[in-house]
This record gives sequence, C-alpha cells and structure tokens, in this order.
Amino acid sequence: MARLVLERLDCWYGRTHAVDHIDLTVEDGELCVLLGPSGSGKTTTLRMIAGLVRPTGGEIYLDGRRITHLYPGQRGIGMVFQSYALYPHMTVREQLLFPLQAMRMGPAERQQRVQAVADLLHIGDLLDRYPSQLSAGQRQRVALGRALVRQPALLLLDEPLSNVDAMLREEVRASLRRLQQELRITTVYVTHDQVEAQALADKIVVMHQGRIQQVGSPQELYRRPANVFVAGFLGMPPMNFIEVEAISEGGTLVLRNRWLILPMPPEWRKDLPRALILGVRPEHLRVHPPREGDPMAAEVIVIEPHGHEMILHVRVHDHLLRCRADPRQLGFRPQPGDRVSISFNLQHIHLFDRTTEQRIA
Repeated sequence: MARLVLERLDCWYGRTHAVDHIDLTVEDGELCVLLGPSGSGKTTTLRMIAGLVRPTGGEIYLDGRRITHLYPGQRGIGMVFQSYALYPHMTVREQLLFPLQAMRMGPAERQQRVQAVADLLHIGDLLDRYPSQLSAGQRQRVALGRALVRQPALLLLDEPLSNVDAMLREEVRASLRRLQQELRITTVYVTHDQVEAQALADKIVVMHQGRIQQVGSPQELYRRPANVFVAGFLGMPPMNFIEVEAISEGGTLVLRNRWLILPMPPEWRKDLPRALILGVRPEHLRVHPPREGDPMAAEVIVIEPHGHEMILHVRVHDHLLRCRADPRQLGFRPQPGDRVSISFNLQHIHLFDRTTEQRIA
C-alpha cells in the first residue's frame, strides 16, 4: 500500500496544455476516481503517474519516494488499459505469468502467485484459454489479474469498463470495488462516466480543460458543487440552470427574471451579486396539477419512463427544464402537451455567480 502525491504536475502536447499544474494527494488504500469529459486531462495524468508520459513540470511521489523520472517498471505500479492489451497468442496462465518473468522468484512461487490471483478473480477455470475464447468481462478480469499478480503498491485503471456491455458493467463494477476494499490497494481510476465514479470512489477528482475543478467525496460533490461545470457534470439527468437577478423587495431577497419570481428564505445572505445562475436538480422540482394564473405554468414536452420514476421535460415560457417525479405520488398522470405547474424545493437550490460561475455559499 502507498500514498500518492502529485505536486504542480504539468504537461504540454505542442501548444495544447493537457494538464495544468495540478496538485493532488491519494491516501493509502484509497480509491480515487479522475472524472471528466474527453480532453479534460485525466488520462494524461494517469499516464504520467505510470511513467508512460513525461511531465513538462512538477513532481510525483509514491510513498514518499520521488518517481517522476523513473521508468515504468521501476515504479511498483500495476496498470489496466482501456483495451485490456492482452497478448492474443498467450493463454490466461501465460498472461499472468508474464509480468513475473523479470522478478527474482522460483517457478513454484510464480505458479502459486498466479493461482492465488486466479482464485481471487474467479478465473481459475480459464487459465488454459486464449483471449479469443473469453468474453469481455473475462478479458477484463484477466487484465486486472495481470496487474495484480506483481502485487503493486499502486493500481491504475484507465476506463476499464468501457468495453463491457451495460448488463455486465454493474456486476464488474461491484467486483472491482469489493476487490479493492479487500486488498486495500491505493487505486487511481479514470472514467468519463459520473454514475461509475459515484458508485466506486472514496474520492472524486473532477477535471476540465486540464485543471482540477473540485475534489471530494461523491456526496460532497453532489450536494455542494464548487462551480457550474461540476454541478452540470454530476447528476443524471443534469442540473437545471436559470439566469436570475437578486433583488431586495421590502427587505426580502427575491430571485427574478422575466418569468420567475422566487422569494428566498430569510436566512439567505443579502449581499449576493446581482447577476446569478440558479441551479436546481430535477428531483428538487415539484410537479403539480395546473393552477389558474400560476406564473410557473409549464407545458409537458417529453416524458421518459425510468422504472418507478419518470423524467418530465417541460417548457416554462421559452425555458426548458427537467423534472424527476414518482407517478405514484403525483396524483395525476401528465401526458405530452398537458399543462402543469412547477415549484422549487428551496432547501436544495444552488446559486452561482454569473461572472465567475463559482458557487455561492
């Protein structure tokens, strides 16, 4: 087990600033997920940790040892690639034995370690098969076993579930989490899937345009996003954003635009910037039967069934909002084209400065 520290880590690809002076600490035994869209710098960061990309600047420390310029084989790191990178001419047994060839140990010890990893990953009955004879989930476990057989201090996973079908992904994800918790291996996991990140992570690092936007637990990032990007990236469906102005009317703080008037609770601070972005998640918008003269009257555009819930896409004036609702609690069954009324759960709204896009506490 080991503690990973990145200090001012920086990387340029020509004129592209892929990773912009990031600082990050991954604690011993922690599963840290680097989350962001394509081009955010998360895979480049992982490859610098692995030694596959040379940083332009900054330092990497593993358990107090500076590894910034060490060759990959000298770092004590195991890595699982997105494509699995299995050798087509080798059996599963040979795949697992291969990383041990350069290590000083006898044949019996090698076989013992291979069998232990195979039993741990439930692939003991696959040892004599070739990759072409394996399913995607089995190949993923073989790739993971090849990384674990060296007993690495740090495990790196580069979108390992991207080639696994949706039905199998949840099962493999749970197995990965169970395995990491049992072995307590410090792990850095790269993904663009925010559902996957929230299901797996002890700590999520949200990245965008080469910079870290926020670091925290899944619950912390969901409940208190640092800025508009994090708020919009985490959550399914995404948060709704509405441009408003903060105005004091008779001593009461009011958020308004040309179709919304929202009096705020008295405990809200009064020194807010005037130009704001109001954020509200779909589950914190309430849907009611239409009320006569309601300024928040909306037209239902699309309804997406999601098991016992449904997502309503509604239009309020010229603004589209998404609402998550339980049909059993609505008391009525809206249909596309129907009129409904919308209200806000004021305990769960978010305010962002429109200029900086940073969250206002």
